[in-house]
Amino acid sequence: MNMLAAPAAYSWGMRVIALDDLRNDGSYPGRADGECLAEAGSVGEIVNVGQVVESGEPVYLVEFGGCVVGCTEDEIAPAPAGLLPQGGAAA
Repeated sequence: MNMLAAPAAYSWGMRVIALDDLRNDGSYPGRADGECLAEAGSVGEIVNVGQVVESGEPVYLVEFGGCVVGCTEDEIAPAPAGLLPQGGAAA
């Protein structure tokens, strides 16, 4: 079955905020299942945009303070202007 890719709402380099605690679903190596990878309210930056093969749904790799987490659009939202990613410094 060949599904059309859904257009991505967010783009590489955008700052986003985690809407909920993002927990390891077993796919993050070196971390326990269920361990919190990024807390709700954490600010991160999109470092890559891809799609789920089966559904064509966009998936975002977001760096939250050195931890890169795969996120769907319902797990993140654009960060308010002026917020920096965790560990970020003003340029």
